[in-house]
Amino acid sequence: MPQALERAEGGWAWVVLLASMMTQGLTLGFPTCIGIFFTELQHEFQASNSETSWFPSILTAMLHAGGPLCSILVGRFGCRVTVMLGGILACLGMVASSFCRTLSQLYVAAGFITGLGMCFSFQSTITVLGFYFTRRQAIANALASVGVSLGITLWPLLARYLLEDLGWRGTFLVFGGVFLHCCVCGAILRPVATSVPPETREGPPPPSKTPVPSCLAACGRAVQRHLAFDILWHNAGYRVFTLGVAWMILGFPLPHVFLVPYAMRHGVDEHRAALLISIIGFSNIFLRPMAGLVAGRQDFASHRKYLFSLAVLLNGLTNLVCVASADFRVLVGYCLVYSVSMSGVGALFFQVLMDVVPMDRFSRALGLCTVLESISILISPPLAGFLLDTTNNNFSYVFYMSSFFLISAALFMGGSFCALQKKEKQGRQAEAEAATREAAPQRTLTVEGTDGSEKRPCTEIMYVTSV
Repeated sequence: MPQALERAEGGWAWVVLLASMMTQGLTLGFPTCIGIFFTELQHEFQASNSETSWFPSILTAMLHAGGPLCSILVGRFGCRVTVMLGGILACLGMVASSFCRTLSQLYVAAGFITGLGMCFSFQSTITVLGFYFTRRQAIANALASVGVSLGITLWPLLARYLLEDLGWRGTFLVFGGVFLHCCVCGAILRPVATSVPPETREGPPPPSKTPVPSCLAACGRAVQRHLAFDILWHNAGYRVFTLGVAWMILGFPLPHVFLVPYAMRHGVDEHRAALLISIIGFSNIFLRPMAGLVAGRQDFASHRKYLFSLAVLLNGLTNLVCVASADFRVLVGYCLVYSVSMSGVGALFFQVLMDVVPMDRFSRALGLCTVLESISILISPPLAGFLLDTTNNNFSYVFYMSSFFLISAALFMGGSFCALQKKEKQGRQAEAEAATREAAPQRTLTVEGTDGSEKRPCTEIMYVTSV
């Protein structure tokens, strides 16, 4: 018996929103607790900072890089199956990682497999919200993003509690069971009725006389369909945004990985050090929806690019606070200010991308942007770990490095957007001046003479005064 389709904007849509919020908390919030295991893994495998840093970098990179593959699976099997498949992969990866004996095995199990599974679950729930919500889509996305803040708040506390009683192996085993909740969330995603008419199934087409394209050509067309290299080449605004974000990401995730080891190295208690990440997450519960509502206002539509650059600049300047002092009260103040800039970056990211790219090309533009992000994420933590190894564990250089990439990216994006806007304004003025110099089409009118005896043609001349 076929299952009835759910109605968009109906009552079940809010249940789907709750499932999406929980899935985002389980997936996007998880990488922030990896820093709690950094010292334990380093001692367990007798590894350097650079070698240990590859684990969170691979995990977070796969969380972003699997977007195109996730799109293919959603188109082939639907959002429900893809979310449940992601939950199973994330569970298997964490369970397998609890038995790892080398860092290489940990890279594959907890890094590659778990990261890919989290990507499938996270991006599929984002996609399904677009089907369930049409009029209230902005509100739904803002509420769903609260799940990320809840995950950032709760994951470090849970990790610290389990690590004391079970060790990192037992904790990873429990985390595997936690990720199975993604399967429960995926089961909630019932098929939704859309306005798109169903495809009619016809008989097999007659055999084509044209040669079958090679595998390389088919792969090239698939890459072109899911990644927006043509937009990157022709759209200057998208090119500035993508390159600026890729450069920014080289410094943006470093506090999430190294803040807890930095605080513990300077004498902060383990529980207090884990609490720092939770403070960032708890603050984002309130700040991220507020930032999303402000960013969505039409009054700021023309200034969103500059607000995004300002948020990145504030984020980079905030990291310099950690260089000045490692006192717990100073670090709490740092986390609060960091939360403001972090919520601004998170809320404005998609809005700015929608401003510089037409909506019919948004998914392809987002796919390429996330792939380039994943490359930066893959490089950033190991590069910071190598910096720690060469400076005798001086964490100040890590925060200097993070500030450098963030501040330079903010200045690049802000200056480039300003130059592009000025160039566009000059182009519009030149077009307007050229239009005013052109003679407008003439319309012929008949005007009756003063004596009323005859009518003669009269020309009316119109001039274009604005475009």
